[in-house]
Amino acid sequence: MNFVFISPQFPFVYRHFCQRLKGNGVNVLGIGDCAYDLLHPELKNALTEYYKVSDMADYDQMLRAVAYFTFKYGKIDYLESNNEYWMEQDARLRQDFHITSGLQPDDMQKFKHKSAMKEYYAKAGIPTARWHLLDGNRQAALDFARTVGYPMVAKPDNGVGAAGNMTLRCDEDLYRLLDMELDTQYIMEEFVSGEVSAFDGIVNGKGEIVFCANHVTTISIMDMVHNHGPMYYSVLKDVPWDMLEAGKAVLQSFGLKKRSFHLEFFRLTEAKEGLGKVGDIVGLEVNMRPAGGYTPDMMNYATSADYYQLWADMICYDEPRHGYDGQRFFCAYIGRWDEIRYWHSHDEVCARYGWRVKDSGRLQGILAGTMGDDFFIVVADSAEERDEMIRWILES
Repeated sequence: MNFVFISPQFPFVYRHFCQRLKGNGVNVLGIGDCAYDLLHPELKNALTEYYKVSDMADYDQMLRAVAYFTFKYGKIDYLESNNEYWMEQDARLRQDFHITSGLQPDDMQKFKHKSAMKEYYAKAGIPTARWHLLDGNRQAALDFARTVGYPMVAKPDNGVGAAGNMTLRCDEDLYRLLDMELDTQYIMEEFVSGEVSAFDGIVNGKGEIVFCANHVTTISIMDMVHNHGPMYYSVLKDVPWDMLEAGKAVLQSFGLKKRSFHLEFFRLTEAKEGLGKVGDIVGLEVNMRPAGGYTPDMMNYATSADYYQLWADMICYDEPRHGYDGQRFFCAYIGRWDEIRYWHSHDEVCARYGWRVKDSGRLQGILAGTMGDDFFIVVADSAEERDEMIRWILES
């Protein structure tokens, strides 16, 4: 099997996907913009060959890279980046090289546009916030604001993460948005008070879940990213039954097969007419790729699984060949910012929590701007113990 892995060096944990594919006997071919000498040694060992391009956004360069691999190794069976940013380009490359084992350009509307996702949440019986697409009609935007009230959230209809997101708190904020020269279409949504709860996992070729986990963010993601507020989130020890049922329904609605998924929901912290009572689940958006950052590792720590191996087994055999039946934990990611002086040093944290600190270190580049400059990943037996660890590590 020939598998072209796009950008195998970023995010940094993606080398593990390549390692597990190689372990399953796959011929793994990498394309990226990083110099070969700078690749992680484990990634170098996993790749049969690596093709460097100077600009991954230059489609002609990517086309030539895949053409080279096709000429040298024969038909490409899979092409994937597992990355939201490259999803549309991945689909175009699959179409141009007749690779049918993945999403195609015709699939992109429902998987990439937040406005289109609403229909599929509705088919699954999951309510979503009321919304309005900005289309140049100022009065329609103002009418929507009058209908749902402030605050509202505005974000790119086809966007990645929290990039470009903003909170509108009054008419002046809305006028400011309407007067901006936007390079992409924006969607406005009514504000929902809730914690973000993500349903993550892998489905096989029949659309059946072969692995799943639930991670929650109880504080504002935009506040963490834009204001460097407290940075933490956690994978739960078990998936609540209502989240499991909601996740299954959404996956069935989208018809997803043989792919990782990251489905985002709100769990209401305040009752809202038309959406539900406190504790109810509301649809947010879908991302048909693995959860970002260190979250795959966190799911492993929480469930005693190997997410990367389960994904490689799904690709190669369409079923898990490696089980996971060990101890379960709550697993938390805790980020710390350079501009904040914390009471407890890195060494003090490690000394206090010992083996429960599964990983720690320093982030670089784009991830440092969103996930903290330094980080700790810790496990706990209970939610109470997890919360105490978060509080102590973030004391300042």
